[in-house]
Amino acid sequence: RVYWLKVYKLPLAGRGGRGKPIVNLLPLEEGERINAMLPIREYGADKFVFMATSQGTVKKTPLEAFSRPRTAGIIAVGLDEGDRLVGVDITDGNSELMLATTNGKAIRFHEDDVRPMGREATGVRGITLAEGHEVNALIVLREGLILTVSENGYGKLTEAAEWSTQGRGGQGVIALTLSERNGRMVGAAQVLPTDDLMLISQGGTLVRTAVAQISTLSRNTQGVRLMKLDEGDQVVGLARVQHFEGEDAETAATPDTVAGEPASSETPTAE
Repeated sequence: RVYWLKVYKLPLAGRGGRGKPIVNLLPLEEGERINAMLPIREYGADKFVFMATSQGTVKKTPLEAFSRPRTAGIIAVGLDEGDRLVGVDITDGNSELMLATTNGKAIRFHEDDVRPMGREATGVRGITLAEGHEVNALIVLREGLILTVSENGYGKLTEAAEWSTQGRGGQGVIALTLSERNGRMVGAAQVLPTDDLMLISQGGTLVRTAVAQISTLSRNTQGVRLMKLDEGDQVVGLARVQHFEGEDAETAATPDTVAGEPASSETPTAE
């Protein structure tokens, strides 16, 4: 479902503020949680909302179809049983997309391969998945390098040109070589050398490090250590953090605090 909220209705708080429960801001249904946030200024006729699900389905719907806000929200995509939305972004009708999966593969295709559909449609096959694996990232290719991260704290940067454009629905090619050392791939994102990377572990540790410190390697490699984990802990999420004008390097490189405890900080090392 899609919900609307004017930015001025969001509570203004400091960096360490707890914020306001989203259920107090939006009429979410039981068991529903926010998956993506899209800042929209205009509902241009040449823009599309592109969506990807964990089971490899993709769909694009004209942005105009969401131009009439309703208090209770509206359906954005039809989901099969057991499927869930994993990524949403805005495209211009001429974009290239990438889907990444938990078994370390990724597929690159043009959005022309996906015809525009209505809000309630389920979509079409974006990638064919290996048994027991799922899609965990949708990337609309723009400027930057492709960052891939594994659950055991390893990752790398790779030039987007290393993925050739192919038709949607294939199995994709290797994005990150998996092994007992790496574990599964937990996510991927497109980043700039000037960005920071934020990683969070299952145990609640948060690490922020400069993308420029991460090695750029080919697709078929295991990567370098990005985060040192305690025994039994795993990386569960990643996020690109953009530098803002006036933010000094010392502040940007300092790990945030999670649950009142300082997060660990570690410089990525090659292995």
